[in-house]
Amino acid sequence: MANTSIRKTFSGNGNRNTWTLSFWVKRGALGSQERLFSCDDTSSNNDDFFVFDNEDNLVLGFYSSGYYALKETNRVFRDVNSWYHIVITWDTTNSTAGDRLRLYVNGVRETSFLASTNPSSSANSFVNTTEAWEIGKRSYNDTQFFSGSMSHVHFIDGTAYDASAFGEYDANGVWKIKTSPSVSYGTNGFWILKDGNTITDSSPNSNDWSSVSGTLTKTEDCPSNVFATWNPLYRTSATSFAYGNTESQSPSTGGFAGISTLGASSGKYYAEFKLQAASTSYEACIAVMVGSSISGNDLPSGYPEYTVGSYGIRQGSASSGSSFWTTAAGGRTSAADNAGFVIGDTIGIALDIDNNKVYFSKNGQWNNSGSWNSATPSTYLTLISTYGDGQYLFVSGDSSGGNTAKWSANFGNGYQQTTAVSSAGTNASGNGIFEYDVPTGYTALSTKGLNL
Repeated sequence: MANTSIRKTFSGNGNRNTWTLSFWVKRGALGSQERLFSCDDTSSNNDDFFVFDNEDNLVLGFYSSGYYALKETNRVFRDVNSWYHIVITWDTTNSTAGDRLRLYVNGVRETSFLASTNPSSSANSFVNTTEAWEIGKRSYNDTQFFSGSMSHVHFIDGTAYDASAFGEYDANGVWKIKTSPSVSYGTNGFWILKDGNTITDSSPNSNDWSSVSGTLTKTEDCPSNVFATWNPLYRTSATSFAYGNTESQSPSTGGFAGISTLGASSGKYYAEFKLQAASTSYEACIAVMVGSSISGNDLPSGYPEYTVGSYGIRQGSASSGSSFWTTAAGGRTSAADNAGFVIGDTIGIALDIDNNKVYFSKNGQWNNSGSWNSATPSTYLTLISTYGDGQYLFVSGDSSGGNTAKWSANFGNGYQQTTAVSSAGTNASGNGIFEYDVPTGYTALSTKGLNL
């Protein structure tokens, strides 16, 4: 949702004493103000808002010449892989002051706050008035855009629900979504982003929303099936991410750009990586790597191809061919490949952990002894089964100082940047949407794929 927002203006006030907001959210950028919801007037004297702040705390602010209600969490929200289920309950008819504004995350009520101001009895919120309500940015001055994803946004006018109305624990104790909750929406209630990017109200009402800015894109990534993205927690200061962390750009000094949020120690996985941009004489590279090469939150120093436990392909320059590499504890071995790739090409990787093999394709054709001419995976690099922790991740970057490479990833979410896959290839495992045919027996790196 980066630089994207949607808006709804109600024709009349709803119940300003009692309402509930439930939504699922997956974070993108960290360490900056990002508004989820905003309801303020043109002078910003009244401003009810829900935001991730610069420290990644969640803030529920209700402001009218000072805060008349406020909750700022002690905990920070820096998990960019998982979806958070957030429920906000406003009920100023409650006789207990501490129960008038309640916050639930993944089914558990938050009780520890950096700052907390309870609303007074019968206080009216600015939410549920006839002022515009915006999702995705601050409506007053078009700032603080949200860079992540949202799903199943419910607003309940006139009833105070807790989290159990919208989610439940499965047999393993994991909080999961109720895709068809039994709730009463009231006059101004709505249900949007139910399946994909629809902003048409799915509740019994007709409270449809309108697009204001940017492009609202649909993704296969959802609360019930989480797909890998690039992980901004593993970065250098100059590395940049975009499009919900599906695009990564290496720093000007070269090196790592992206490391996937999910890894696997068994199974067969497929993903597609499009080279969007690079320096004039670039050495863009894409690879898989064992997770033990990462220490804490620190990226390995140097370049992917010189990192022990990596297996990949790099392009020497815009006019030369490419080469494959394998880097083990004893050093790097490299094999020239005259096929090469250029900006705009999509490199597919088929990772077969069960048989210690990794294959590479270009624009749907698999490499076969130096040429992109095979309809099925052919030439492969051999994974060294005795090295590392056996947990494999996808990585992107650049193999030379002073260069940069920008890679966008489709881990199965069905997009490269904001461009949807136009004619999806076959997918034998029925998980994810890809541009090209997925080899038989391979699947997307997602929570569903990890459990097939």
